[in-house]
Amino acid sequence: MRVVLFQPDIPQNTGTILRLCACLDVEAHIIEPAGFPISDRHFRRAGMDYLDQVTIVRHDSWAAFEGWRAKSGGRLLLFSTKAATPYLDHIYRDNDILLFGRESAGVTDDVVNAADERLVIPIAPGMRSLNVAMTVAMALGEALRQTRDTATPKPEGTAS
Repeated sequence: MRVVLFQPDIPQNTGTILRLCACLDVEAHIIEPAGFPISDRHFRRAGMDYLDQVTIVRHDSWAAFEGWRAKSGGRLLLFSTKAATPYLDHIYRDNDILLFGRESAGVTDDVVNAADERLVIPIAPGMRSLNVAMTVAMALGEALRQTRDTATPKPEGTAS
């Protein structure tokens, strides 16, 4: 499982997502250009000392990312407010690539067209969107729930 951020805008969100990836042992990718320097103090503060514990792969462009993806395999799952398939209805695989767009502008049409699946986290009518860090946490949580420790039997009397 990998989390990919497409040209992130907000350093605090990116730092928070990288901290989440560190804690859950998930590789993180950033497709440049980001809207802030990686040395940004807000980015560092949100990521705290966890930034040294996460594998971060930086791609200098969408084309560079696509080159990497062609070699690495895995389905590209785009999370978008414009998608129709609810993320809880999707069956995840270990090698999936979870892609999240810019806070200000989402992703380009090229990115939408490249995605193998487009998923949405349904929200209440009239609301625009969730914070991207919250979206990553929800999506990654569900993906890992489906793919990790599935062979480990649950103790009797516990929910699955």
